[in-house]
Amino acid sequence: MTMTIRALTVRQPFADAITHGTKRCENRSRPIPRAAVGTTILIHAAQQAHASGVTAADLDGRGWPDTRGAVLAAAVLDSCHQAAEGCCGAWGFPGYWHWTLRDVTPLPQAVPARGALGLWTPPAGVLTAVQDQLEGLAEPASTGTSR
Repeated sequence: MTMTIRALTVRQPFADAITHGTKRCENRSRPIPRAAVGTTILIHAAQQAHASGVTAADLDGRGWPDTRGAVLAAAVLDSCHQAAEGCCGAWGFPGYWHWTLRDVTPLPQAVPARGALGLWTPPAGVLTAVQDQLEGLAEPASTGTSR
């Protein structure tokens, strides 16, 4: 059974900053659709780097993998608000809508996928591959003892 879930494409190195770093605010020109608030989304790394030319090293992410064209993580789309003075720390830029994230769960292995603008629905095969990995993370660890 596959999940009904949407994805958000983010350019590198910011997809890695969400997946492996502390970035919990995505700057967008539009607000989130109300129905998406509180839902789990997938973080997809775009094929192209961010137009600013910023690198992972600029963000103190020297060990980040810089994977492109793949789903890297799942996260809860927690809230959305217009930028306000001092909100969202260093990741929140003025003049944008801040899509805030929580409970980011990196996938053990990136799942190749073609991205799209805005929130988009990944193909069934991608959702199945992601769901399999997330279910594997939720399984209780073995204690190594038997009864």
